[in-house]
Amino acid sequence: MAVKILSVDDETDLEVLLTQYFRRKIRKGEYEFFFAHNGLEALQVLLKHPDIAIILSDINMPEMDGLTLLTKINEMRNPSLKCIMVSAYGDMENIRHAMNNGAFDFATKPIDLDDLQLTIDKAVEQIEYIRGAQAEHNQLLDIQSDLSVAREIQHAILPRTFRLKMDDADKVDICASMLAAKDVGGDFYDFFPIDDHRIGFTIADVSGKGVPAAIFMAVSRTLIKATGLRDLPSAECVSTVNDILCGESVESMFVTVFYGIYDLQTGMIDYTNGGHNPPFVLHPDGTAEELKTESNLVLGAVAGMPFKSGSLLLNPGDALYLYTDGVTEAENMEHSLFGESRLKDTLESVRGAESSQMIEAVSAKVKEFVDGAPQSDDITQLVIRRK
Repeated sequence: MAVKILSVDDETDLEVLLTQYFRRKIRKGEYEFFFAHNGLEALQVLLKHPDIAIILSDINMPEMDGLTLLTKINEMRNPSLKCIMVSAYGDMENIRHAMNNGAFDFATKPIDLDDLQLTIDKAVEQIEYIRGAQAEHNQLLDIQSDLSVAREIQHAILPRTFRLKMDDADKVDICASMLAAKDVGGDFYDFFPIDDHRIGFTIADVSGKGVPAAIFMAVSRTLIKATGLRDLPSAECVSTVNDILCGESVESMFVTVFYGIYDLQTGMIDYTNGGHNPPFVLHPDGTAEELKTESNLVLGAVAGMPFKSGSLLLNPGDALYLYTDGVTEAENMEHSLFGESRLKDTLESVRGAESSQMIEAVSAKVKEFVDGAPQSDDITQLVIRRK
């Protein structure tokens, strides 16, 4: 596109001089000139052509002089609009005043057109740099807006109401939370009714961060829920999802998963751990113990792998606390980790608490431990307590 230049001068012979000297660039479409004879006319031209990039303005003009015009241009707050001031060589006081008030450069009369060409080239170079930076800034704003929407969508697909619409819903206390390290996260949790007395539940952690992890998270969550609703045993459900992910997943992406099926009537849990952190079992006496799980691979790494399941009986008052490694690997300013020991101590300090109180207690302890250090990983928790 042509660089649009506005010449503002009450001497009409300058118009002829400029169009004659720059005729080749004008014919090639590199420059497009506009002309005004004072500051007022210049402002009117700018209203009609807001994409003018360079103003070549005389200082001494009737009706509105160049210094006043420069003040008006500064009020437009357009960093890509460059003003080159023109005046007699002996008028250095006004030239210095113009430069101190934001003029890009100056030229003295009689104008050396070769020198003016160099000044315009320098202005064009800066204008292109500023416009490029503005375009990048606008792209970042668009990306931030998209990420904000993606964050809202991601949170919307995770359960936010923890009341089950089942006959035996009063026999279980469920709560969960997910705090993403970035705008969108790779962790997720879920729970859903399988029949009138059993629910499927899961917690998972996708490798990586940001948008790729969030997309992989959404796919993994959908597959686990869709497969779980087929009423398959936990190991078969996890194995099926693993094979699908291996066939469709992006190279080097995987997900750790703990998937369980909880019977609200008996308290029995059929679970399979796919490379995830073993959960803790909390007892009414205040003790907490790590659940011993089978060593299975993560999902999305190797197709056709067998997965071994386990079983657990939750007695009345027992709770199963599931979490992602964002909890235990939370770092403070000294790069020390929160660790499993602190997590176990925290869980044991909330004896008899409801599931939401357990999550709040752990979140508070992690926040106190990191003491303002930036969050490096998603922090997700899920608690299932048998009433």
